[in-house]
Amino acid sequence: MRVFNFAAGPATLPVAVLEQARDELTDWQGSGMSVMEVSHRGKPFIDVARQAEADLRELLSVPANYKVLFLQGGATAQFSAIPLNLAAADSTVDYVDTGAWSKKAIAEARRLAAKVNVIADEAASKYTSTPARESLRATPGAAYLHYTPNETIGGVEFPYVPDGPGAPLVADMSSTILSRPIDVASFGLIYAGAQKNIGPAGLVVVLVREDLIGHARPGIPAVFDYQAIADEGSMLNTPPTFGWYLAGLVFRWLKAQGGLKVVGERNQAKARLLYGAIDASGFYTNPVAVASRSWMNVPFILKDAKLDATFLTEARGAGLANLEGHRSVGGMRASIYNAMPLAGVQALVDFMKDFQRRHG
Repeated sequence: MRVFNFAAGPATLPVAVLEQARDELTDWQGSGMSVMEVSHRGKPFIDVARQAEADLRELLSVPANYKVLFLQGGATAQFSAIPLNLAAADSTVDYVDTGAWSKKAIAEARRLAAKVNVIADEAASKYTSTPARESLRATPGAAYLHYTPNETIGGVEFPYVPDGPGAPLVADMSSTILSRPIDVASFGLIYAGAQKNIGPAGLVVVLVREDLIGHARPGIPAVFDYQAIADEGSMLNTPPTFGWYLAGLVFRWLKAQGGLKVVGERNQAKARLLYGAIDASGFYTNPVAVASRSWMNVPFILKDAKLDATFLTEARGAGLANLEGHRSVGGMRASIYNAMPLAGVQALVDFMKDFQRRHG
């Protein structure tokens, strides 16, 4: 029996996608082989790769002057690749610090850029809020401005896209990509680890405006050079073929759901249901400022922390898995990505109400 998997990543995938992958696993397209066994240079897989890119472009309305790259190393590799591609060694770069993943990106940038300006830092709120829109002031001449629209660990999400910072806007959308429509043209570069809303861990997708590539630092490894990768159609080396194939199945599934407008409305409804139950309970609390609450990652705290272990044990018994908060913050966290059905959130809410009745 499948459980409702609330893990933050690797996360739940659409059942229809898993079933198709299962059915095709040993004999893909009548080849007598798995898709994992065919050449990435052969026409059958090239067709898969091209269709996946086309579907992603359609879902996100990606402008023609953006490259779509399917890479390895997860989002963390991009913490290095971004300054190496977008900033000269003597450049200044701007970052916004809203939590754990912002801090990791900043730490790596400090190794590779001459000056890192943290133009907003939410540490004073214990990373439970996002900076006011009007407070963001890009540094004149900065090579780019980096921010994390959604902090997976803290459950903090920007309710806006920073306006015209002057420098190209760079966003780590690992937890929010494909969860609703976005205006790709507002960004110079978007990157996203696949293991939340796209597919299995290991793959990362990068959308980058063409004028931002071709300026990598001398000596950068070719596998990090966006221009070199783009020139080879994301096949400079053997790509993560199974991850790319599964991502393509997810893109097709999203199109079959009605596209990102429909998916976004569904995600908003799921978040509204869960936050509503937390706020009305008097037993559970969410630590994030209401205006900065994530649609995708919902942390919550029990009235009595001594009940945490009991809550998690009973939840697992009820088929509600991976509700532990991140080890750095504790408590609970429900990640409700695209593949989590409304029924799963309703099951969690029903369990929370019953648990409160019995232990409150």
